[in-house]
Amino acid sequence: MVDIQTILDSSKTGMEKTIAHLEVELQKVRAGKASPSMLENIMVDYYGSKVPLSNTANINSQDSRTLIIQPWEKSMLTPIEKAIQAANLGFNPQNDGIIIRIVVPALTEERRKQLVKTAKGFGEDAKVGIRSLRKEAMEYIKKLQKNGLPADMAKDGENKIQNLTDANVLKVDKHIEQKEKEIMTI
Repeated sequence: MVDIQTILDSSKTGMEKTIAHLEVELQKVRAGKASPSMLENIMVDYYGSKVPLSNTANINSQDSRTLIIQPWEKSMLTPIEKAIQAANLGFNPQNDGIIIRIVVPALTEERRKQLVKTAKGFGEDAKVGIRSLRKEAMEYIKKLQKNGLPADMAKDGENKIQNLTDANVLKVDKHIEQKEKEIMTI
């Protein structure tokens, strides 16, 4: 028989995973600074199979505006360059025969607002996930109550789930607020 503490622990774990996923998604939203994580999802054709860019080259940020990609094999320069262009990130890679240099363009006000909107969308998705976990937990507690769980224990469990939900929604709001501040800072 599952007890309320198990339901709480399960919900807490699920909500923590949701917050962790949000953090990963927010890292992908660039805030004007060049970061190797901007190229994280790019897949390169490596001798007939698609592999992550990070498996074919070193990626470093030279300064706040420039990324340097140094392939482990010289023959990979062109496939990496093509993969970056195909990813349609708004970058124009420059291949000098040894490394690929990407100058990250400054963000326009319109683009900044678009990025904030994207970040808020990720935040809403996270909140939906958290509320979904709350709903599942509440339904399970009601099921336990029908099977003989005392009403006061059920009410206590529901309050704990709600408090957990509120705390995690607040964390999401703080993450989004922080990311918005980071994006809008010139």
